[in-house]
Amino acid sequence: MRCLIPSVAAAMVATAAFSQDLGPRPIFPEVDPARAQLGQLLFYDPILSGNRRVSCATCHHPDFGTSDGVSLAIGDGGIGLGPKRRIDPDNPPEQRIPRNAPGLWNLGATEYTRFFHDGRLELDPSQPNGIRTPLGADMTVGFDSPLAAQAMFPVLSGDEMAGHYSENEISRLVRQGLLAQPGGAWDEIAARVSAIPAYRALFEAAMPGEPITFANIANVIAGFIAFEWRADDAPFDRAMAGGPPLSPMAQAGQELFYGAAGCANCHSGWLQTDHDFHAIAVPQFGPGKAARFESHARDEGRIRVTGKAEDAYAFRTPSLRNVTLTAPYGHNGAFPTQESAIRHHLDPETSLRSYDLGQAILPDLPGSQDDVVLSSAEDINAIAAANELPAKVLTDEEIAKLEAFLKALEDPAERLGVPTSVPSGLPVTGL
Repeated sequence: MRCLIPSVAAAMVATAAFSQDLGPRPIFPEVDPARAQLGQLLFYDPILSGNRRVSCATCHHPDFGTSDGVSLAIGDGGIGLGPKRRIDPDNPPEQRIPRNAPGLWNLGATEYTRFFHDGRLELDPSQPNGIRTPLGADMTVGFDSPLAAQAMFPVLSGDEMAGHYSENEISRLVRQGLLAQPGGAWDEIAARVSAIPAYRALFEAAMPGEPITFANIANVIAGFIAFEWRADDAPFDRAMAGGPPLSPMAQAGQELFYGAAGCANCHSGWLQTDHDFHAIAVPQFGPGKAARFESHARDEGRIRVTGKAEDAYAFRTPSLRNVTLTAPYGHNGAFPTQESAIRHHLDPETSLRSYDLGQAILPDLPGSQDDVVLSSAEDINAIAAANELPAKVLTDEEIAKLEAFLKALEDPAERLGVPTSVPSGLPVTGL
Protein backbone atom coordinates (compact mmCIF):
# COMPACT_ATOMS: atom_id res chain seq x y z
CA MET A 1 0.00 0.00 0.00
CA ARG A 2 0.99 3.60 -0.53
CA CYS A 3 3.09 5.26 2.16
CA LEU A 4 1.19 7.58 4.47
CA ILE A 5 2.25 11.22 4.42
CA PRO A 6 3.83 12.02 7.76
CA SER A 7 2.96 15.23 9.53
CA VAL A 8 5.36 17.95 8.39
CA ALA A 9 5.18 21.50 9.66
CA ALA A 10 4.64 24.07 6.93
CA ALA A 11 7.86 25.91 6.24
CA MET A 12 8.30 29.62 5.65
CA VAL A 13 10.77 30.07 2.82
CA ALA A 14 12.41 33.22 1.61
CA THR A 15 14.75 34.81 -0.89
CA ALA A 16 16.14 38.30 -0.71
CA ALA A 17 12.96 39.88 -2.03
CA PHE A 18 10.39 37.13 -1.62
CA SER A 19 8.63 35.39 1.24
CA GLN A 20 5.91 32.80 0.79
CA ASP A 21 4.54 29.88 2.79
CA LEU A 22 4.55 26.99 0.33
CA GLY A 23 3.46 24.38 2.84
CA PRO A 24 5.18 21.05 3.47
CA ARG A 25 8.09 20.00 1.32
CA PRO A 26 7.37 17.13 -1.08
CA ILE A 27 8.11 13.69 0.31
CA PHE A 28 9.77 11.18 -2.03
CA PRO A 29 9.90 7.60 -0.69
CA GLU A 30 13.13 5.75 -1.40
CA VAL A 31 13.14 3.52 -4.47
CA ASP A 32 14.96 0.18 -4.58
CA PRO A 33 17.66 0.54 -7.29
CA ALA A 34 17.09 -2.98 -8.63
CA ARG A 35 13.40 -2.26 -9.12
CA ALA A 36 14.13 1.09 -10.78
CA GLN A 37 16.57 -0.54 -13.20
CA LEU A 38 14.07 -3.27 -14.07
CA GLY A 39 11.35 -0.66 -14.51
CA GLN A 40 13.61 1.30 -16.84
CA LEU A 41 13.90 -1.68 -19.19
CA LEU A 42 10.15 -2.30 -19.20
CA PHE A 43 9.40 1.42 -19.73
CA TYR A 44 11.38 1.44 -22.98
CA ASP A 45 10.43 -2.10 -24.11
CA PRO A 46 7.66 -2.45 -26.74
CA ILE A 47 6.89 -5.93 -25.37
CA LEU A 48 4.04 -4.43 -23.32
CA SER A 49 2.10 -3.27 -26.39
CA GLY A 50 -0.23 -5.44 -28.40
CA ASN A 51 1.72 -5.24 -31.64
CA ARG A 52 5.12 -4.98 -29.90
CA ARG A 53 5.79 -1.61 -31.53
CA VAL A 54 4.90 0.95 -28.85
CA SER A 55 6.34 1.43 -25.37
CA CYS A 56 5.63 3.81 -22.51
CA ALA A 57 8.48 5.94 -23.84
CA THR A 58 6.75 6.46 -27.18
CA CYS A 59 4.58 9.16 -25.64
CA HIS A 60 6.76 9.93 -22.58
CA HIS A 61 10.30 10.36 -23.81
CA PRO A 62 13.07 12.37 -22.13
CA ASP A 63 13.90 14.02 -25.47
CA PHE A 64 10.54 15.79 -25.14
CA GLY A 65 10.57 16.45 -21.43
CA THR A 66 8.88 13.07 -20.66
CA SER A 67 6.03 14.03 -22.97
CA ASP A 68 6.03 13.79 -26.79
CA GLY A 69 6.10 17.32 -28.18
CA VAL A 70 2.73 17.13 -29.93
CA SER A 71 -0.79 18.22 -29.06
CA LEU A 72 -2.51 14.86 -29.57
CA ALA A 73 -0.33 11.84 -30.12
CA ILE A 74 -0.49 8.96 -32.52
CA GLY A 75 0.10 5.82 -30.48
CA ASP A 76 -0.35 2.38 -32.04
CA GLY A 77 -0.08 2.72 -35.80
CA GLY A 78 2.64 5.36 -35.75
CA ILE A 79 6.33 5.42 -36.68
CA GLY A 80 8.95 7.69 -35.13
CA LEU A 81 8.91 10.02 -32.15
CA GLY A 82 7.54 13.42 -31.28
CA PRO A 83 6.51 15.94 -33.95
CA LYS A 84 8.18 13.73 -36.60
CA ARG A 85 5.91 10.79 -35.79
CA ARG A 86 3.91 9.65 -38.83
CA ILE A 87 1.34 6.99 -39.51
CA ASP A 88 2.31 3.46 -40.45
CA PRO A 89 0.72 2.92 -43.88
CA ASP A 90 0.47 -0.80 -43.15
CA ASN A 91 -1.36 -0.23 -39.86
CA PRO A 92 -2.98 3.24 -39.80
CA PRO A 93 -4.56 4.29 -36.50
CA GLU A 94 -8.26 4.97 -36.16
CA GLN A 95 -7.75 8.34 -34.48
CA ARG A 96 -5.39 10.44 -32.43
CA ILE A 97 -5.13 9.91 -28.69
CA PRO A 98 -7.79 12.27 -27.27
CA ARG A 99 -5.61 14.06 -24.70
CA ASN A 100 -2.12 15.47 -24.49
CA ALA A 101 0.57 13.22 -23.00
CA PRO A 102 1.49 14.78 -19.63
CA GLY A 103 5.02 14.96 -18.29
CA LEU A 104 6.13 12.50 -15.61
CA TRP A 105 8.07 14.84 -13.32
CA ASN A 106 7.90 14.24 -9.55
CA LEU A 107 5.07 11.69 -9.76
CA GLY A 108 6.83 9.69 -7.04
CA ALA A 109 6.02 12.39 -4.48
CA THR A 110 3.43 11.19 -1.99
CA GLU A 111 1.22 14.21 -2.62
CA TYR A 112 0.30 12.79 -6.03
CA THR A 113 -2.91 10.84 -5.38
CA ARG A 114 -4.86 11.66 -8.56
CA PHE A 115 -3.88 10.78 -12.11
CA PHE A 116 -4.96 11.48 -15.68
CA HIS A 117 -6.28 14.85 -16.81
CA ASP A 118 -9.69 14.12 -15.27
CA GLY A 119 -8.46 12.35 -12.12
CA ARG A 120 -10.34 9.16 -12.97
CA LEU A 121 -7.72 7.15 -11.08
CA GLU A 122 -7.11 8.23 -7.50
CA LEU A 123 -6.32 7.09 -4.00
CA ASP A 124 -9.55 5.94 -2.32
CA PRO A 125 -9.47 3.69 0.77
CA SER A 126 -13.02 2.49 0.08
CA GLN A 127 -12.02 0.86 -3.21
CA PRO A 128 -10.24 -2.44 -4.00
CA ASN A 129 -6.53 -2.06 -3.31
CA GLY A 130 -7.28 1.43 -1.97
CA ILE A 131 -7.38 2.88 -5.48
CA ARG A 132 -10.40 3.99 -7.49
CA THR A 133 -9.97 3.27 -11.18
CA PRO A 134 -12.13 3.09 -14.31
CA LEU A 135 -12.30 -0.69 -13.78
CA GLY A 136 -14.12 -0.30 -10.46
CA ALA A 137 -14.70 -3.62 -8.69
CA ASP A 138 -12.96 -5.46 -11.55
CA MET A 139 -9.62 -3.86 -10.70
CA THR A 140 -6.92 -6.35 -9.84
CA VAL A 141 -4.97 -6.00 -6.60
CA GLY A 142 -1.26 -5.77 -5.89
CA PHE A 143 -0.46 -2.23 -7.03
CA ASP A 144 1.83 -0.40 -4.62
CA SER A 145 0.46 3.05 -5.42
CA PRO A 146 -1.86 5.02 -7.69
CA LEU A 147 1.21 5.84 -9.78
CA ALA A 148 1.71 2.13 -10.43
CA ALA A 149 -1.96 1.59 -11.24
CA GLN A 150 -2.16 4.45 -13.72
CA ALA A 151 1.11 3.56 -15.41
CA MET A 152 -0.41 0.49 -16.96
CA PHE A 153 -3.85 1.60 -18.14
CA PRO A 154 -2.52 2.72 -21.53
CA VAL A 155 -1.85 -0.92 -22.45
CA LEU A 156 -5.63 -1.42 -22.48
CA SER A 157 -6.24 1.38 -24.98
CA GLY A 158 -6.39 0.42 -28.64
CA ASP A 159 -5.26 3.87 -29.73
CA GLU A 160 -2.36 3.97 -27.29
CA MET A 161 -0.77 0.53 -26.93
CA ALA A 162 -3.15 -2.41 -27.37
CA GLY A 163 -3.87 -2.13 -31.09
CA HIS A 164 -7.23 -2.50 -32.78
CA TYR A 165 -9.82 -5.21 -33.29
CA SER A 166 -8.31 -8.67 -33.71
CA GLU A 167 -4.82 -7.77 -34.91
CA ASN A 168 -3.12 -9.32 -31.85
CA GLU A 169 -3.99 -11.38 -28.78
CA ILE A 170 -4.01 -8.34 -26.48
CA SER A 171 -6.37 -6.29 -28.62
CA ARG A 172 -8.71 -9.28 -28.95
CA LEU A 173 -8.96 -9.63 -25.18
CA VAL A 174 -9.52 -5.89 -24.81
CA ARG A 175 -12.23 -6.00 -27.47
CA GLN A 176 -13.94 -8.78 -25.53
CA GLY A 177 -13.79 -6.77 -22.32
CA LEU A 178 -11.36 -9.23 -20.72
CA LEU A 179 -8.95 -6.90 -18.98
CA ALA A 180 -7.98 -7.49 -15.35
CA GLN A 181 -9.80 -10.81 -15.05
CA PRO A 182 -7.82 -14.08 -14.87
CA GLY A 183 -6.70 -14.84 -18.40
CA GLY A 184 -7.38 -11.26 -19.51
CA ALA A 185 -5.15 -8.74 -21.28
CA TRP A 186 -3.05 -7.94 -18.22
CA ASP A 187 -2.35 -11.64 -17.58
CA GLU A 188 -1.40 -12.10 -21.22
CA ILE A 189 1.10 -9.24 -21.05
CA ALA A 190 2.57 -10.63 -17.82
CA ALA A 191 2.95 -14.01 -19.52
CA ARG A 192 4.86 -12.39 -22.38
CA VAL A 193 7.33 -10.84 -19.94
CA SER A 194 7.61 -14.04 -17.89
CA ALA A 195 8.49 -16.01 -21.03
CA ILE A 196 11.74 -14.04 -21.41
CA PRO A 197 14.53 -15.62 -19.29
CA ALA A 198 16.37 -12.34 -18.71
CA TYR A 199 13.23 -10.73 -17.29
CA ARG A 200 12.61 -13.74 -15.05
CA ALA A 201 16.12 -13.38 -13.63
CA LEU A 202 15.75 -9.62 -13.14
CA PHE A 203 12.42 -10.00 -11.37
CA GLU A 204 13.85 -12.66 -9.07
CA ALA A 205 16.72 -10.34 -8.18
CA ALA A 206 14.47 -7.32 -7.62
CA MET A 207 11.47 -9.09 -6.05
CA PRO A 208 12.67 -12.46 -4.74
CA GLY A 209 10.01 -15.13 -4.59
CA GLU A 210 7.28 -12.94 -6.09
CA PRO A 211 5.51 -13.91 -9.33
CA ILE A 212 5.67 -11.81 -12.47
CA THR A 213 2.19 -10.33 -12.35
CA PHE A 214 0.87 -7.36 -14.21
CA ALA A 215 0.72 -5.45 -10.93
CA ASN A 216 4.40 -6.15 -10.25
CA ILE A 217 5.31 -5.00 -13.76
CA ALA A 218 3.45 -1.78 -13.01
CA ASN A 219 5.13 -1.46 -9.62
CA VAL A 220 8.65 -1.53 -11.01
CA ILE A 221 7.76 0.87 -13.82
CA ALA A 222 6.34 3.26 -11.21
CA GLY A 223 9.57 2.86 -9.25
CA PHE A 224 11.56 3.83 -12.31
CA ILE A 225 9.40 6.90 -12.97
CA ALA A 226 9.70 7.99 -9.35
CA PHE A 227 13.49 7.51 -9.36
CA GLU A 228 14.31 8.82 -12.81
CA TRP A 229 12.29 12.01 -12.92
CA ARG A 230 12.44 13.43 -9.44
CA ALA A 231 13.06 17.10 -10.16
CA ASP A 232 13.34 19.16 -6.99
CA ASP A 233 16.75 20.77 -7.38
CA ALA A 234 15.87 23.68 -9.65
CA PRO A 235 17.30 27.20 -9.24
CA PHE A 236 14.02 27.98 -7.44
CA ASP A 237 14.71 25.29 -4.82
CA ARG A 238 18.29 26.41 -4.31
CA ALA A 239 17.24 30.01 -3.87
CA MET A 240 14.59 28.98 -1.35
CA ALA A 241 17.25 27.07 0.59
CA GLY A 242 19.43 30.16 0.85
CA GLY A 243 21.57 29.43 -2.19
CA PRO A 244 22.19 31.65 -5.19
CA PRO A 245 19.30 34.06 -5.70
CA LEU A 246 17.23 34.03 -8.85
CA SER A 247 18.02 36.51 -11.57
CA PRO A 248 16.31 39.89 -11.17
CA MET A 249 13.96 38.99 -14.04
CA ALA A 250 13.01 35.64 -12.47
CA GLN A 251 12.59 37.25 -9.05
CA ALA A 252 10.22 39.79 -10.56
CA GLY A 253 8.30 36.95 -12.21
CA GLN A 254 8.16 35.11 -8.90
CA GLU A 255 6.58 38.13 -7.23
CA LEU A 256 4.00 38.32 -10.01
CA PHE A 257 3.36 34.57 -9.89
CA TYR A 258 2.60 34.60 -6.17
CA GLY A 259 1.07 38.07 -6.27
CA ALA A 260 -0.82 40.18 -8.78
CA ALA A 261 -0.90 37.60 -11.60
CA GLY A 262 -2.69 35.13 -9.32
CA CYS A 263 -0.95 32.05 -10.78
CA ALA A 264 -0.47 30.49 -7.34
CA ASN A 265 -4.22 30.41 -6.73
CA CYS A 266 -4.09 27.06 -8.55
CA HIS A 267 -0.37 26.45 -9.10
CA SER A 268 0.40 26.34 -5.40
CA GLY A 269 2.84 24.51 -3.14
CA TRP A 270 6.40 23.42 -3.84
CA LEU A 271 5.43 21.66 -7.06
CA GLN A 272 3.16 24.49 -8.24
CA THR A 273 -0.09 22.53 -8.32
CA ASP A 274 -3.11 22.29 -6.04
CA HIS A 275 -3.87 18.81 -7.48
CA ASP A 276 -7.41 20.04 -8.06
CA PHE A 277 -9.55 20.52 -11.17
CA HIS A 278 -10.38 23.79 -12.87
CA ALA A 279 -12.24 24.90 -15.99
CA ILE A 280 -10.28 27.51 -17.93
CA ALA A 281 -12.02 27.45 -21.34
CA VAL A 282 -9.33 25.61 -23.28
CA PRO A 283 -10.44 25.35 -26.93
CA GLN A 284 -11.22 21.79 -27.95
CA PHE A 285 -10.31 19.68 -30.95
CA GLY A 286 -9.64 16.01 -31.57
CA PRO A 287 -11.78 12.90 -31.07
CA GLY A 288 -13.01 13.93 -27.60
CA LYS A 289 -13.94 11.62 -24.76
CA ALA A 290 -17.28 10.05 -25.53
CA ALA A 291 -18.78 6.76 -24.41
CA ARG A 292 -19.38 4.08 -27.03
CA PHE A 293 -23.05 5.04 -27.36
CA GLU A 294 -22.27 8.75 -27.83
CA SER A 295 -21.40 10.46 -31.11
CA HIS A 296 -20.04 13.84 -29.98
CA ALA A 297 -16.41 14.99 -29.96
CA ARG A 298 -16.52 16.93 -26.69
CA ASP A 299 -14.19 16.39 -23.77
CA GLU A 300 -16.15 17.42 -20.69
CA GLY A 301 -13.35 16.62 -18.27
CA ARG A 302 -13.91 15.91 -14.59
CA ILE A 303 -17.71 15.81 -14.83
CA ARG A 304 -17.45 12.41 -16.53
CA VAL A 305 -15.84 11.11 -13.34
CA THR A 306 -17.95 12.81 -10.66
CA GLY A 307 -21.23 13.56 -12.43
CA LYS A 308 -21.24 16.99 -10.77
CA ALA A 309 -22.31 19.93 -12.94
CA GLU A 310 -19.67 22.16 -11.37
CA ASP A 311 -16.97 19.86 -12.76
CA ALA A 312 -17.91 20.43 -16.41
CA TYR A 313 -14.86 21.12 -18.57
CA ALA A 314 -12.58 21.02 -15.51
CA PHE A 315 -9.16 19.39 -15.80
CA ARG A 316 -6.38 18.68 -13.31
CA THR A 317 -3.97 21.49 -12.51
CA PRO A 318 -0.60 20.42 -13.91
CA SER A 319 2.59 20.91 -11.95
CA LEU A 320 4.80 23.60 -13.46
CA ARG A 321 8.04 21.79 -12.68
CA ASN A 322 9.95 21.50 -15.98
CA VAL A 323 7.04 23.14 -17.77
CA THR A 324 9.70 24.69 -20.00
CA LEU A 325 10.37 21.19 -21.42
CA THR A 326 6.85 19.87 -21.96
CA ALA A 327 5.19 22.04 -24.62
CA PRO A 328 2.53 22.11 -26.00
CA TYR A 329 0.20 23.02 -23.11
CA GLY A 330 -3.38 22.30 -22.04
CA HIS A 331 -5.26 19.03 -21.67
CA ASN A 332 -5.18 18.70 -25.46
CA GLY A 333 -1.97 20.59 -26.15
CA ALA A 334 -3.80 23.58 -27.62
CA PHE A 335 -1.02 26.09 -26.89
CA PRO A 336 2.43 25.59 -28.43
CA THR A 337 4.41 28.02 -26.25
CA GLN A 338 4.48 29.22 -22.66
CA GLU A 339 3.59 32.70 -23.84
CA SER A 340 0.49 31.52 -25.69
CA ALA A 341 -0.60 29.50 -22.64
CA ILE A 342 -0.08 32.48 -20.32
CA ARG A 343 -2.02 34.78 -22.65
CA HIS A 344 -4.90 32.31 -22.70
CA HIS A 345 -5.03 32.40 -18.90
CA LEU A 346 -5.30 36.20 -19.02
CA ASP A 347 -8.53 36.17 -21.06
CA PRO A 348 -9.78 32.60 -21.51
CA GLU A 349 -13.10 33.40 -23.15
CA THR A 350 -11.64 35.66 -25.83
CA SER A 351 -8.89 33.12 -26.47
CA LEU A 352 -11.47 30.34 -26.78
CA ARG A 353 -13.61 32.23 -29.27
CA SER A 354 -10.68 33.32 -31.44
CA TYR A 355 -8.61 30.11 -31.37
CA ASP A 356 -6.81 29.11 -34.57
CA LEU A 357 -6.13 25.39 -34.97
CA GLY A 358 -2.90 26.33 -36.71
CA GLN A 359 -1.38 26.68 -33.24
CA ALA A 360 -1.80 22.97 -32.53
CA ILE A 361 1.02 20.52 -33.21
CA LEU A 362 -0.70 17.57 -34.90
CA PRO A 363 1.09 14.83 -36.85
CA ASP A 364 -0.60 14.36 -40.19
CA LEU A 365 -3.39 11.76 -40.18
CA PRO A 366 -4.82 11.66 -43.72
CA GLY A 367 -8.58 11.31 -43.91
CA SER A 368 -9.01 12.09 -40.25
CA GLN A 369 -11.90 14.15 -38.98
CA ASP A 370 -10.44 14.40 -35.49
CA ASP A 371 -8.48 17.62 -36.01
CA VAL A 372 -11.55 19.85 -36.30
CA VAL A 373 -12.05 22.52 -33.66
CA LEU A 374 -15.20 22.13 -31.57
CA SER A 375 -16.95 25.25 -32.79
CA SER A 376 -20.72 25.05 -32.50
CA ALA A 377 -22.21 28.00 -30.64
CA GLU A 378 -23.72 25.62 -28.10
CA ASP A 379 -20.38 23.95 -27.33
CA ILE A 380 -18.41 27.19 -27.24
CA ASN A 381 -20.93 28.84 -24.95
CA ALA A 382 -20.91 25.84 -22.60
CA ILE A 383 -17.10 25.85 -22.38
CA ALA A 384 -17.06 29.61 -21.84
CA ALA A 385 -19.77 29.45 -19.16
CA ALA A 386 -17.70 26.95 -17.16
CA ASN A 387 -14.60 29.16 -17.15
CA GLU A 388 -13.34 30.05 -13.65
CA LEU A 389 -10.65 32.60 -14.52
CA PRO A 390 -11.42 36.33 -14.53
CA ALA A 391 -9.80 38.39 -17.25
CA LYS A 392 -6.53 40.07 -16.26
CA VAL A 393 -4.17 42.49 -17.94
CA LEU A 394 -0.42 41.97 -17.95
CA THR A 395 2.13 43.82 -20.04
CA ASP A 396 4.47 42.04 -22.43
CA GLU A 397 7.28 42.73 -19.95
CA GLU A 398 5.33 41.12 -17.11
CA ILE A 399 4.65 38.05 -19.24
CA ALA A 400 8.38 37.82 -19.97
CA LYS A 401 9.07 38.00 -16.24
CA LEU A 402 6.67 35.13 -15.58
CA GLU A 403 8.44 33.09 -18.25
CA ALA A 404 11.78 33.81 -16.56
CA PHE A 405 10.37 32.49 -13.28
CA LEU A 406 9.06 29.35 -14.97
CA LYS A 407 12.56 28.77 -16.34
CA ALA A 408 13.79 28.86 -12.73
CA LEU A 409 11.59 25.80 -12.03
CA GLU A 410 13.60 23.72 -14.48
CA ASP A 411 15.55 20.67 -13.29
CA PRO A 412 15.89 18.22 -16.20
CA ALA A 413 16.85 15.35 -13.93
CA GLU A 414 17.75 12.07 -15.58
CA ARG A 415 19.57 9.28 -13.82
CA LEU A 416 19.48 5.97 -15.67
CA GLY A 417 18.78 7.37 -19.13
CA VAL A 418 17.69 5.36 -22.17
CA PRO A 419 18.89 1.72 -22.17
CA THR A 420 20.93 0.52 -25.13
CA SER A 421 18.91 -2.70 -25.34
CA VAL A 422 15.98 -4.47 -23.68
CA PRO A 423 15.55 -8.15 -22.79
CA SER A 424 12.85 -8.75 -25.41
CA GLY A 425 15.33 -7.91 -28.17
CA LEU A 426 12.84 -5.45 -29.66
CA PRO A 427 14.01 -1.99 -30.78
CA VAL A 428 14.45 0.38 -27.86
CA THR A 429 12.13 3.37 -28.15
CA GLY A 430 14.09 6.51 -28.90
CA LEU A 431 17.45 5.01 -29.83
